[in-house]
Amino acid sequence: MRIKDIREDLDITQAEVAEYLNIKQNTYSQYETGKRQLPIDALIKLSKFFKVYTDYILGLTDEK
Repeated sequence: MRIKDIREDLDITQAEVAEYLNIKQNTYSQYETGKRQLPIDALIKLSKFFKVYTDYILGLTDEK
């Protein structure tokens, strides 16, 4: 999953993304590290937030 790379490329903090998702920062951190599975609703929200396809986040395509 590419959420850490996408977030860092956009110079956005974990706290900012967590606030957008309405979750705690440490929960979002666990999504990035793979310690917690990313729920589908969060995947869709991240796709909109980062303005990329869900398949790009999941590493299924290189097309943003």
